[in-house]
Amino acid sequence: VLERGQRNRLVGTTDAHAHSSRSHCVLSVHVEGTNATQRVRGRLHLIDLAGSEKLPKRLVGEARLAESVHINKSLSALGDVFAALAAREKHVPFRNSQLTFLLQDSLGGDSKVVMVVNISPSSHHLSESLNSLQFASRVRKVQLG
Repeated sequence: VLERGQRNRLVGTTDAHAHSSRSHCVLSVHVEGTNATQRVRGRLHLIDLAGSEKLPKRLVGEARLAESVHINKSLSALGDVFAALAAREKHVPFRNSQLTFLLQDSLGGDSKVVMVVNISPSSHHLSESLNSLQFASRVRKVQLG
């Protein structure tokens, strides 16, 4: 399953990264168990979000630019969902992207969410690293349940 997913994942070269993720990667594990008194179901999503590089048009082709726009829209939709959850709004825009729609039942109730942010120590990538840390800071403010 992992090999098939890896084959389907889009990876491309940009001036920022030699192996830049051009798509999100989601691995969902569904677990069921029973004990003497109850049946329990759970789900674990491991998600590698594609980076939100701010790529000048002169550095990439049209295809890479279109991918970047799509990635940024998806990450923006995820940010909108976290903002709505943090504000405890009645309407949470889960349907604004495939990713947020997939995660809808995992971002409420008694769900647990852990975010790990991988940033570059290079000053060359400072802008992207700061954006990632700011996104994680906004997500951290969300209280589920």
